Amino acid sequence: MENNSTITLNKSVTNETISDFNPMTDRKIVPLLLSMALPPMISMLIQSLYNIVDSIFVAQISQDALTAVSIAFPLQNLSLAFSVGLGVAVNANIAMNMGSGNMEKADYYAGQGVILTICHALIFVLLGTFGLRPFFSIFTNDPQVMNYAVQYGSIVITLTFGSLFHVLCEKIFQSNGNMVIPMFLQGFGAIINIILDPILIFGLFGMPKLGVSGAAIATIIGQFSAATLAVTLFIKKSPIKIHKRHLKPNLKLITDLYKIAIPSGMMICMPSILVSVMNRILASVSTAGIAFFGIYYKLQTFVNMPVTGMIQGMRPIVSYNYGADLHDRVVGTIKASLVFSAIILIGGTILFCAIPETLLSMFNASEELLGFGVSGLRILSLGFAFSFIGITMCGVFEALGKGMYSLSISITRQLIVIVVLSLIFVRFMGLNGIWITFPIAELIAAFISVILYKKIIKR
Repeated sequence: MENNSTITLNKSVTNETISDFNPMTDRKIVPLLLSMALPPMISMLIQSLYNIVDSIFVAQISQDALTAVSIAFPLQNLSLAFSVGLGVAVNANIAMNMGSGNMEKADYYAGQGVILTICHALIFVLLGTFGLRPFFSIFTNDPQVMNYAVQYGSIVITLTFGSLFHVLCEKIFQSNGNMVIPMFLQGFGAIINIILDPILIFGLFGMPKLGVSGAAIATIIGQFSAATLAVTLFIKKSPIKIHKRHLKPNLKLITDLYKIAIPSGMMICMPSILVSVMNRILASVSTAGIAFFGIYYKLQTFVNMPVTGMIQGMRPIVSYNYGADLHDRVVGTIKASLVFSAIILIGGTILFCAIPETLLSMFNASEELLGFGVSGLRILSLGFAFSFIGITMCGVFEALGKGMYSLSISITRQLIVIVVLSLIFVRFMGLNGIWITFPIAELIAAFISVILYKKIIKR
């Protein structure tokens, strides 16, 4: 292991690389936030549209196929948790060190991120090879659903390393204020995926009809395409430069990264755990309930992904100005982010309440599913209107290096309250009893977020 003392500070970098006018510290907050947030918001919107379109195509195969993909979702989200969790940690540490003028240490953090990404990729190769059937058997005994789930999962889980490297490069670009390249990368992969989905699923243009496997292959091709482009642009365009010395494992820096990556990854992993537990609860009530919950999760990305993109733009601003001791700009950025999040999420509530049947019909919903799904979407969407505080503050705490604060909020809003209350309410209210736990959880999480934020402000 390389001793951290060998990583020297280089304050002179500030004068060499940062002009007299530095947008991160000098530009007005709202224009800066919009310029940083709009590109990832657009890319996340494209990604959410892909998620929805992908499920629409899979639903044309059968409801069993849609159920299978819903069962595989937790493992896909686990992969996302690993990649984004580490990416957020690398992003925050690079931004803070750039803010304080220490470019050499920023380069080291990027190098350690590459090492850990390779390790994470190997974990998913093992999981995709040996762990799928035991995991899927928890949720279904139906041989057709199991067959579809294994077909899909064996491809998207085993070969997920393209996505891992794409996300790492994306977060490094975002750490130094470049939000356009990540937007382009995200859109590039998603568009390739959307184009290939119907071709490979239904066998268009002379291609073989691959069904669920075709959807998985389209996903992997899109991820690898984005990863290849991401690495190429990183080498050519990024101010962060990774040399051989930066790739030597450094226990201190790896520990620093995991202090943020583990809580952040666990926060992202909460939907995986939640969906797994909820699928188990729903299976005891209605198999169609599992399919509906899968549809809801695809639809809610259309609302939440743009907010996630906005938070991606917010994080480096908060981290950079925190590193530069410009606390007024940190607070101003947080306030502006809360306003923008509220507008988007309340708009989502209005949309879901206005046209739930139209939204469900896009997924070839059965009469049984429509019967409870219309009211289900309306109830679930109420949580959007309350979630802007919890979601935004999770991003703030990550940017400030307070990963455990983010984790506590995430566990509250995405696991403990929902699961405990669902087990109680389902006995008396059926499926609606499950759906109503979501807005309740968001209200409680908002309250906790305010308390933790006030604690930081006092310090």
